[in-house]
Amino acid sequence: MERHAVWEFTDDRGHVAAAGDVPLRVVAYIQAGATLWDHGIRPVGIFGSFHDGDAADPAKAGTLPLGEVRYLGAGAGLGLEAVLAAEPDLVVAVTYGGGQVYGVDPDVAKHLEEHVPVVVVDVGQGRSLTAVRERFAGLARSLGARDRAGTELERAMRELEQAAQDNPGRVLALSPGGPDSVHLARPAKWPDLSALTALGVRTVEPPQGPGANWSTAGWAQAAALTPDIALVDSRANAAAHEQYAADPHWLQVAAGARLLPWNPELPASESAHARFFAQVTGALRDT
Repeated sequence: MERHAVWEFTDDRGHVAAAGDVPLRVVAYIQAGATLWDHGIRPVGIFGSFHDGDAADPAKAGTLPLGEVRYLGAGAGLGLEAVLAAEPDLVVAVTYGGGQVYGVDPDVAKHLEEHVPVVVVDVGQGRSLTAVRERFAGLARSLGARDRAGTELERAMRELEQAAQDNPGRVLALSPGGPDSVHLARPAKWPDLSALTALGVRTVEPPQGPGANWSTAGWAQAAALTPDIALVDSRANAAAHEQYAADPHWLQVAAGARLLPWNPELPASESAHARFFAQVTGALRDT
């Protein structure tokens, strides 16, 4: 990895992170860490959000080898000392708009920037999947990663577009809330779901109502949407399957739809996005 005298990167808050040399020891939010790993950069530590627990969530990790990367904690359990103990020379976090560092206590985030440069990438509803991917690619290049642009993503997009034309199945994304509730994703609010829509996939829009990103409803409402494919939140903070497995309306969804695991915090890399598109393509072809 080539080393430079001065390193700078302007993040999505407009803050300039600077160092006297290219950072080599990166601590990152798990989604960001998984993304950097896909670019050939190994983080020295990762952390979770307030939705996570004492162990890293494999569903969020992509191809990141969790057994080889130190997990520093999550949310209220992530202290300044734990992050600094990893001796980072850069912290990479995400935000869902507004500039607030996601998954980190605001006071911890404030004091963290007094000790180490912090880069925050916006992955929220105002950003396209392409924009988020390109932003992380730019950060990775600044850290010495080589461009890994290839044909895998382009091919996956073409094949998905063709599959959507040939097999116009309806795709519903959801996050189980428990035995009596389910959170139905609003496609326009999620970069990955918006990308599916742009490629011709018939993403299902839940009814209007409160909730910017999700419409919280009962399983009967989910069944009434009659999806052909259901993207089911596979993260650890989603309700466990046994909590709703016997619900007749869930059983109706499961009987009528192809079920795919879904990580709403998809790593923002070409390879991860290609895998996601290929997964949906395969399901559409089977409908």
